[in-house]
Amino acid sequence: MLLSMTGYGRATSTFGDRTITVEIRSLNSKFTDVRFKIPALYREKEIELRKLIVGLVERGKIDLSIEIQSLSGEDEYGLNEALFRRYYRQLSQLKEDLNIESGDLVQAILKIPNVIASHSSEVDEKEWQDVVSVVRAAIGNFTDFRTIEGKAMAEDLSMRIKTIASLLEKVDPFEKERIGKLRARMQQNLQEFMGKENVDENRFEQEVLFYLEKIDITEEKVRLGQHCKYFLQQLEDNSTQKGRKLSFISQEIGREINTLGAKGYSSEIQRIVVNMKDELEKIKEQVANLV
Repeated sequence: MLLSMTGYGRATSTFGDRTITVEIRSLNSKFTDVRFKIPALYREKEIELRKLIVGLVERGKIDLSIEIQSLSGEDEYGLNEALFRRYYRQLSQLKEDLNIESGDLVQAILKIPNVIASHSSEVDEKEWQDVVSVVRAAIGNFTDFRTIEGKAMAEDLSMRIKTIASLLEKVDPFEKERIGKLRARMQQNLQEFMGKENVDENRFEQEVLFYLEKIDITEEKVRLGQHCKYFLQQLEDNSTQKGRKLSFISQEIGREINTLGAKGYSSEIQRIVVNMKDELEKIKEQVANLV
């Protein structure tokens, strides 16, 4: 099973006179990077929340937001008027002194820490458990989203790897043909340079065999075929964290394809290699978005 590294999940629930809304989204990242947008009152619970997220969400650049709304109209959070007035006076004076263009000071001040403050100084444990239950529900929806995307990506990756494998099978006829062409070309060039009567046929045969050994692509074909099979096996594996492993395998596939192209000495094989590289680049783009 594959999991996409990008995803989105949302959950809302009502407890008493409050509505709790949790949103979680993620983007590509080599590491687990968690950022929160939560009420200041819950800051003391951030470590606990981080452990929960990392344990369930795995890899990605993760943003989690928690919003609490009061159905009675009496929010747990209010405006610190004294602090707001002080910031407004100071910023207005600075704007005048520095001749700064007029802007929306109200919105800017509201984003300053402690301007919007909680009426309570401690988190009620029952309330926090309600929040955690909504967070878990959001993570569940988030994982479902990732799983659906991962399934689609697995199908696409499987198709592209199988395409590379089928292209590899097309190399054989051209490989046998190129040996005859190379041999004839080498003999013709040698005869033109030295003259037919001066060519030592035995020595020529030895040099041809030595050259053909250097450009032999049997090992590359075998390894490339094995890498493709291993890639498909990993797609069928039940583990979820295999983005890095598939990335390593795709690098090995790329190495064999490049060597195949370098040793091919055939325009037909080169065209096959170009098509393989095109499929591999699309595979790498997809793999970069896997957990």
